[in-house]
Amino acid sequence: MSMKTPLTIRLCNPRGFCAGVDRAIQIVVLALKKYGAPVYVRHEIVHNKYVVEGLEAKGAIFVEELDEIPAEHHSQPVVFSAHGVPKSVPADAEQRNLFYLDATCPLVSKVHKQAMRHERQGRHVLLIGHAGHPEVIGTMGQLPEGSVTLVETEADAMAIQPNDPDALGFVTQTTLSVDDTDGIIRVLKQRFPNIQAPAAESICYATTNRQEAVKYAAPGTDLFLVVGAPNSSNSKRLVEVAERAGAKRSMLVQRADDIPWGEIGDISVLGLSAGASAPELIVDEIINAFRDRFEVTVELAVTAEETENFPVNRVLRDVELTAADMAFVNGNA
Repeated sequence: MSMKTPLTIRLCNPRGFCAGVDRAIQIVVLALKKYGAPVYVRHEIVHNKYVVEGLEAKGAIFVEELDEIPAEHHSQPVVFSAHGVPKSVPADAEQRNLFYLDATCPLVSKVHKQAMRHERQGRHVLLIGHAGHPEVIGTMGQLPEGSVTLVETEADAMAIQPNDPDALGFVTQTTLSVDDTDGIIRVLKQRFPNIQAPAAESICYATTNRQEAVKYAAPGTDLFLVVGAPNSSNSKRLVEVAERAGAKRSMLVQRADDIPWGEIGDISVLGLSAGASAPELIVDEIINAFRDRFEVTVELAVTAEETENFPVNRVLRDVELTAADMAFVNGNA
């Protein structure tokens, strides 16, 4: 019998589901229990294929736009995703007499409010974020056309020419790289000394915590895996953070099958984390896939303890979830 090579897996904690994702998934599950199928969801509720398919199996139907909902289902609920939506979307829902439940993460809603506050106080808003991401579309859609400019890079921050350099405020997408964002903000503050920061940090606690844990675990790893979807901003940032912090190579994987087993080569230390919309079940699946091939020791790389919990919409608070429902909501089933 051939001996398996020893492998240490440094498992990051915190990792995986954040309170906003947890709440969004719970809202869809509770709506299905209370109102029955179908429950419509505008855009992926969270950026994870496994979660989306699990909800589809329970009776959720995902649409990109509200006009895809057939007239005979207008009394069924439609849920807005955790990333937030432009103001035009609830207005459109009301016009169509749709019953909607907003699952926007409270920390994204907080960024919306900060952007609106800047605008109310006569400032042009600079939004630091990634073009085309649903959260950026949602935040820009809180404000009148022309009152917000997207800044993606330090080069953008160097290039913008605002009408009034003394009347500026900035906010950021919640899922950015903390270090990249600091660099952009530094440039903006040098160029526009009177720029106003948001009242509170825009990058959310979960993004920051997951990046800190990866920074702590990455040095000396031969390979660093981040469980997450290719369209998940916070997951892609973790891959970059791992490389910068000293992992020899890092990659994003959705499932154990995605791991290029033939190319891994000789590794003795593996880093492992998961983006905020990746279920714990897949982390377990990946650890087990390594156990099949290596003699695995798991070390926890713990940098914070998360206790955040966001309550669901009031109309859903009378619904009881079973243990099986809770396991799904928490990413364990």
